[in-house]
Amino acid sequence: MSFGLNKLLKKILPRKLFYRALIIVAAPVIILQVTISIVFFDSIWIKANKGMTRSLVSEIKTLFDVYRSEDTRNIQFLTNSYKKNFDFVINIKDEDLPKTKSDRRFSPMDRSLRREMKPVFGNNYWFDTVTYIDLVDLRIKSENKIIQIFFSKDKIAPSSVRVFVLWLTLPSVILILIALVFLKNQTRPIVNLSKAAKKFGKGENIENLRPSGALEIREATYEFDRMMKRINRHLTQRSEMLSGISHDLRTPLTRLKLQLALLEKKDTANKMAEDIDEMERMLNDYLQYAKSQTEEKSVIFNLTDTINNLLKKYKSNKYEFFSNESLKFNGRENLIRRCILNILENGLTYGNKIFVEIKKSLNNIVITVEDDGPGIPKNEYVNVFKPFYRIDKSRGLNKSGVGLGLSVAQDIVKSHGGSIYLSESKHKGLNVKISLPF
Repeated sequence: MSFGLNKLLKKILPRKLFYRALIIVAAPVIILQVTISIVFFDSIWIKANKGMTRSLVSEIKTLFDVYRSEDTRNIQFLTNSYKKNFDFVINIKDEDLPKTKSDRRFSPMDRSLRREMKPVFGNNYWFDTVTYIDLVDLRIKSENKIIQIFFSKDKIAPSSVRVFVLWLTLPSVILILIALVFLKNQTRPIVNLSKAAKKFGKGENIENLRPSGALEIREATYEFDRMMKRINRHLTQRSEMLSGISHDLRTPLTRLKLQLALLEKKDTANKMAEDIDEMERMLNDYLQYAKSQTEEKSVIFNLTDTINNLLKKYKSNKYEFFSNESLKFNGRENLIRRCILNILENGLTYGNKIFVEIKKSLNNIVITVEDDGPGIPKNEYVNVFKPFYRIDKSRGLNKSGVGLGLSVAQDIVKSHGGSIYLSESKHKGLNVKISLPF
């Protein structure tokens, strides 16, 4: 049962820290305000209202009894006295009580007045508290006449209740507004740290990340900044090291090529030259793979146009492109172009035709590339993303490449916070699905 309650609370409660902290601050204030209002309304306002209404009804009953005695002298005297001392306006009318009900069912004033009038006058009364802003129109039936009495609402409703409600509500609103300001200032450093972590996860450069906020948040930001710099330094050192290795290895490979050109056995020289060319391709591809975490800055570019321009390099009968709208993406354009190009080349290498589609989902841009080639066994989906891994059966060694196309593509997609999946194509080949967040 407790598990179900926790699950329900997780669905109801907001997920963001700012709103959760606001509930922690505002909920006790609101509960306290409601509790004080209920206690005041029940124990003070209702009792005061009840006493004032009962006193008023007693005055009206006295006036009613005098009118029924038909003592003209006392009637005139009492009418003048009530008008002078109690601000009553009294009229005698030869008519019936109104048929329409004007009293409000849930009004505390109407309910209190109705509760005190009914035991004294039965159903021979009618009142209206709505028509006039500050007056109550009360009518009592006496034989064939109607006694109409106008009196101020202050006689049955304490005027201080509005002031009390105002002073009870206004400080609570001010306190919540002050809490909003302070909570916003306290949660802003956490939001900034979250945004920085998200940008760094996409491979973007983060500048001017300054620790701020509470001590714990400052320490977390400081440690994150140190970790980010260590990782960037490691990536830079790796790229520089591989660039040096590539430069050093190209020199002996070039000498080998020159020596092979001087050999008299051309068949043997040609076979060895092919091996050297493959070594150069492997070296270049590995160098590009290591530099996929380049310091290229993110820009907003049209991803649909980028794919369309890449496809124009091939013959029109080699591809089909499906796109319903022009989609823009914020990322490193050259890396994204290389990622898509690797997949397109991979599809055309092992198939005769590729089918490319780009569309937008709820929070992602989805790029699908299918081919009609031999495909890949399902148990090899994970392995083909490993560097230099090639399948001997369906996608064999007789094809060009060194097994880095999908590895580089996955590295680039993940550096942008996306994901890449493989599945069987409806054209019996391979289906590569790329999902990029925007």
